[in-house]
Amino acid sequence: MEAQALLVLTLSLLFMHSIYAVTFTVKNNCPYTVWPGTLTSSGPALDNTGFELEAQGIQTLDVQASWSGRLWGRTGCSTDDSGRFICATADCASGQIPCNGAGAIPPATLMEITLNGDGNQDFYDISLVDGFNVPISMTPSDGGCSATSCPADINAACPPELAVKGLMGVS
Repeated sequence: MEAQALLVLTLSLLFMHSIYAVTFTVKNNCPYTVWPGTLTSSGPALDNTGFELEAQGIQTLDVQASWSGRLWGRTGCSTDDSGRFICATADCASGQIPCNGAGAIPPATLMEITLNGDGNQDFYDISLVDGFNVPISMTPSDGGCSATSCPADINAACPPELAVKGLMGVS
């Protein structure tokens, strides 16, 4: 799989109105549309809990300090005959594009982030605990931390119930 076929998250540290905050910049480098979802574990809920992101599209999310949660990419999404929004992978089952407090249904490649955690440190990782559905990369922009990613299709090594095969560019 090409290194360009990733859902990319860049974490940018910003000072906004004298309050420490972070801007997440989500870019879809996949050659197909992805519908990112968000779930807050602690801290103020994000205003945007799900959105459509076409190939090469960019969306920013403003996040308060002391936030913890997940971001993931949903694929193969559409609206069914009853008007319910559904996704083939990583659906949050809200029936809408926003996830409204619901998490991803496996398989889902997850970005996990804790801002201002223990000792006021930020933590981030790519998690495959819920399987793999789309390659993901995460890069902090402060220059002091390293990028992390799962840039390749690892479905061949996944248990069958957590693997996605033959869906919109994901094999």
